[in-house]
Amino acid sequence: MTSSSENVVENMIEAVLVGGPSDLPATVRTQRLPRDGEKVKIHHRGGYEHFERDGGSSTSSPSPVVFRWTTRTRVAE
Repeated sequence: MTSSSENVVENMIEAVLVGGPSDLPATVRTQRLPRDGEKVKIHHRGGYEHFERDGGSSTSSPSPVVFRWTTRTRVAE
């Protein structure tokens, strides 16, 4: 029998965020994300950096899934 925490871990992938601002911290560029996730939004410098899954990345591969930077939006004030 598997626990719910094991199921959560099985449904996560290693992801690497590529592109975007050069000052985005390296610690943010590697993430554990849901296996079925297509987009990532990172809060950075008063806005959000948006990344989308690279179409060539496979979730079954042991290597990280690539998410490429697409745009930046500002936080609404």
